[in-house]
Amino acid sequence: MDLPFTPIELVARNPARRIHRRWRVAAMRDLFGTLLIETQWGRIGSSGQRLVRAFADEAAAHAYVRALLRRRAGAVRRIAVAYR
Repeated sequence: MDLPFTPIELVARNPARRIHRRWRVAAMRDLFGTLLIETQWGRIGSSGQRLVRAFADEAAAHAYVRALLRRRAGAVRRIAVAYR
């Protein structure tokens, strides 16, 4: 995957358990060329939370995004609902 990339948006829903979550990751560059990875998460319909991390090189940013996606893949074990 080349950075920056199109934002990835995932949703986990289970109305019976009242789980309505969203998660989004986006990569962009600032005016100085620094690579920024922005993560947003929270309940669907709320403003949620946001975290932006800066990376000097693409390899570190790739590793960070891969780790975030691995964590989302493990949601079934943690919250019993998969992100799609």
